[in-house]
Amino acid sequence: MLDTTELTAAAERFADRLRAAPQSRLQRGAAAEGLALARELADRAQRAEFPGREPARLPDAGLFVVADQLVVAATDLAETLRTAPADTPGAEGALHEAVRLVREAEARAGL
Repeated sequence: MLDTTELTAAAERFADRLRAAPQSRLQRGAAAEGLALARELADRAQRAEFPGREPARLPDAGLFVVADQLVVAATDLAETLRTAPADTPGAEGALHEAVRLVREAEARAGL
């Protein structure tokens, strides 16, 4: 099993910064970065868990919910990767890619 702690910790850190950000910062793009990331992570989790099925799009639930959406999406992906069969090709690479995506989105959000 993969250790997905780094992914969930990075997502929690970004989410905490989103929660602490003033509304003006969220409106200037931080929330949009968080939502785009949450959607990407949710998409990856669904594709890994249900191959061949079109993923459902994560809705825009508003500025003040995006941090929670991010944590849920990251946790779903982490759990999907963690519980994947040991011989699943690319799981470790997918995990490292997801961590990179979180860090890059956080940097773009300017938090």
